[in-house]
Amino acid sequence: MALLDKIDSPQDLKKLSLPELENLCGEIRQLIIQTVGNNGGHLASNLGVVELTVALHYVLDLPEDKIVWDVGHQAYTHKILSGRREQIKTIRQKDGISGFPRPQESPYDAFAVGHASTSISAALGIAKASQLMGKDNKVVAVIGDGALTGGLAYEGLNNAGRLHRNFIVILNDNGMSISPNVGNIARYLAHMRAGQPYLNAKGNIERALENIPVIGEPIQNGLRNAKKKVKNLIYNSTIFEDLGFMYYGPFDGHDLRTLINVLRTVSSFSRPILIHLHTSKGKGYTFAEDNPDAFHGVPAFDVQKGLSSNVKGESFSDVFGKAICQFARQEKRLCAITAAMQIGTCLTRFRQLYPTRFFDVGIAEEHAVTFAGGLAAGGMIPVCAIYSTFLQRGYDQIIHDAAIQQVKMVLAIDRAGIVGEDGETHQGVFDAAFLNGIPNVTIYAPAYYDELQHFLQQAIFETPGVSAVRYPRGKSLYRPNAHVSNCKAYSLYMESNPKVLLITYGRLFSFTAKACERLHELGLSVGVLKLNRIKPLDEGIFAPALNAQAVYFFEEGIEMGGIGEHFIACLMNRGYQGRVFLRGIGDQFIKHASMAQCLEELGLDEESIYQAVKCGEGETHD
Repeated sequence: MALLDKIDSPQDLKKLSLPELENLCGEIRQLIIQTVGNNGGHLASNLGVVELTVALHYVLDLPEDKIVWDVGHQAYTHKILSGRREQIKTIRQKDGISGFPRPQESPYDAFAVGHASTSISAALGIAKASQLMGKDNKVVAVIGDGALTGGLAYEGLNNAGRLHRNFIVILNDNGMSISPNVGNIARYLAHMRAGQPYLNAKGNIERALENIPVIGEPIQNGLRNAKKKVKNLIYNSTIFEDLGFMYYGPFDGHDLRTLINVLRTVSSFSRPILIHLHTSKGKGYTFAEDNPDAFHGVPAFDVQKGLSSNVKGESFSDVFGKAICQFARQEKRLCAITAAMQIGTCLTRFRQLYPTRFFDVGIAEEHAVTFAGGLAAGGMIPVCAIYSTFLQRGYDQIIHDAAIQQVKMVLAIDRAGIVGEDGETHQGVFDAAFLNGIPNVTIYAPAYYDELQHFLQQAIFETPGVSAVRYPRGKSLYRPNAHVSNCKAYSLYMESNPKVLLITYGRLFSFTAKACERLHELGLSVGVLKLNRIKPLDEGIFAPALNAQAVYFFEEGIEMGGIGEHFIACLMNRGYQGRVFLRGIGDQFIKHASMAQCLEELGLDEESIYQAVKCGEGETHD
């Protein structure tokens, strides 16, 4: 019988010997590899924290004690050990368990996460709440060195150092976020990793100094100050100690015995502790160890062959990466910025061709936007490539440091719309609405590769102020043969003056066009108004809508404050008296499922659009 079959909760771990725990780690790795091979998901990051997770579950008293995982895409082992072993095969699938921690899913998940650099602040809040309620439980934040490039991590560290109770921060240092880490923090941690003998000596000196005998309180205080001065002469303190933490490490994050001993020791301290671990991303799976960035987030794949068995094909991100390289040849002021997503945003080629004009700022979207604003103020033309879900973090900076400044810069918004299996924290459904309310911002929504290239060119070379070009995850979808992109602010498909007008933008045009063709076969007078520029709306778009008896707006974004709501308000202000229907995303977060399943559930797939119009849904305004 496999050891893993005996584990239904963390309490079962405590019955195992150390050799059994080490064997268990091997079984967990095999289960994770097989599961991600079948379902897709985050592989390398999960393989790197198996021993750490086993040690935490072995030492802590979960769920009374709390673990807050930064980002959360490395919590597969945590889920397996906390009663979800049988459910792990459903991870990231519709109606299955999430790929990230969710308190609604299990009492072992202390905090819902999905974006980086949040764990220390969230765990500090949990620890303080426990203290105020008279609890003495342990609270642990696990943060990677990549997430440590985000400013929120330091805001948390700055405040946590003043806490007068046990609070443990574990720095999982693997030298990676998704791409290799950049900046002085990465170099600082690399220097610390290289100094293991030095740190061992430091520990020996500390223990010797702490054993100096004292007589009387005045002498004790004097010696305490003397010890501090002697320590500072012998070695320099770390940044973490300067912030109020006791620093331990770096340790081998795959040495289970050491991890258990260290966790047991620091759990007795009544102050903030930082444990520095050195781990290997992709540990135990050769393909992932050799290429951890490629195995960060993967689709389903052949475990025996690795990713080489998959034929990827071109995507919107690929087209963006090629286009920006082309435009950089023409415009020497053009710069590209990414927030630790060089590979995901397809900027690797740009970095190779134009290294002095490429900037990876780490997981720091707020800094990325303000840095871009500064580049623009200095005369450059920055293109800031950020996933839609992460651009939310730079909302204030877009307003304050870009739009108000009236600088020329471009936001390349990747993964706009439904992204699918990564769930609530990653769906890119808010950007159109929150950008729509900001002055001095122009938003383009291409549906096809050539449109992406054209509107990116227009944003770089022609459009003043802040431009946003938003494009979906994955590949271009159905394109009607009769529809030729005019690359204007809008275009009409099927009929120029129909009685029933369907309006949409971006990827949804593919589904709306197919539904329109089916409706046309029923003898209905129906056409599609395709919005290419969704802010500002061109005045010409209202003429066909005002002449239609019914207007249907379909939007792959939130309805509240979205483009459809704004369009219909403008239509009403112009005296429209026909029937209107708006379907976007209501007051909800979108759970994990495939992109197609999500759109079907939201009523934004081809069949749902067809049925809504065929059945004459909508309200009459007169």
